[in-house]
Amino acid sequence: MALALVIEDSNFQRKIIIKFLKNEGFEIIEAENGKIGLEKVAEHKPDIIFSDLVMPEVDGFEVLKTLQEQGSKIPVIVLTSDIQTPVREQCLALGAKVFLNKPFNQSQMKQALEGILEGGKP
Repeated sequence: MALALVIEDSNFQRKIIIKFLKNEGFEIIEAENGKIGLEKVAEHKPDIIFSDLVMPEVDGFEVLKTLQEQGSKIPVIVLTSDIQTPVREQCLALGAKVFLNKPFNQSQMKQALEGILEGGKP
């Protein structure tokens, strides 16, 4: 069973994402900000990471930057309310595999997951 890390400061959003992932057969670990998220990455080595961008302490950009500096190969799906093209481009440049808008569309999320889990790009 694949292990997913959900880094999201909104308890409500985190629960929605976790419910979807559990239905897809994932084991879940969660973090309410990027600082805790990075600690959980080091501790648990998840198969995939779902991260918000705007969070207290360490934001999603810093999470992506840190993972990139560490040479991490863990695929990251960014889930955000920010729909600006430069933000999307910055996330992809920092190594995010997928950039999805919140509230996320379940079929888009499934498609992204399938693309990543099959080793391709969605």
